Amino acid sequence: MSAGQGSTGNVIAAICSFFIPGLGQLVQGRVLWAIFWLILAGVLWLVTFTLGGWIANVLSCIHAALYTPRR
Repeated sequence: MSAGQGSTGNVIAAICSFFIPGLGQLVQGRVLWAIFWLILAGVLWLVTFTLGGWIANVLSCIHAALYTPRR
């Protein structure tokens, strides 16, 4: 879906990951990263009572936005 950093696909993936961590990676076809971010964010939400969860959301968003596919 994405052609590289800054592409429309990466912007959409970043927005998806902001609301549901890992969803953007799933949109990009990176299933293992999607599972990682979803589990990490879930654990941090439960352990830190929101602050860690928001940090995971933002990091997942950045990770999706900066993705560059291998050629």
